Amino acid sequence: MHYKLINHTADLGIHVFGTDPVELFANAAFATFDMLTEIDSLKSLKTTNLKVTGDDWSDLMVNWLRELLYLWNGKELLVKKAQILALSEKELSANVELDPFDPDRHEIKIEIKAVTYHQIQVSSSPQGWEAKIIFDV
Repeated sequence: MHYKLINHTADLGIHVFGTDPVELFANAAFATFDMLTEIDSLKSLKTTNLKVTGDDWSDLMVNWLRELLYLWNGKELLVKKAQILALSEKELSANVELDPFDPDRHEIKIEIKAVTYHQIQVSSSPQGWEAKIIFDV
């Protein structure tokens, strides 16, 4: 299981899992766009490289997902897949596969307005990595 939904008043939350931070951040990207649209219907028609920074793991996660949501909200590009190329506690570099929005091909299941810092958690344990993220919808 890559992620599960979290019940949250008036917002939407996810609990994301990964064996390591690279898988966690890739799964968080997948979960965000899997909630937003039918990922299986997306085509990888464009690619872009993103570099994101943060003060710590939690800040980096929020900034990462905000950057991905900007591709949707600002440029109408849907994320098919994110391949993490390099990752540290304060920096992330990724190659992102995109599909320009086409209302004839894509269904928007839920409109995600923003990623919030509310109750953000990114942590590791002997079982792997996990994050809890709340979105404004």
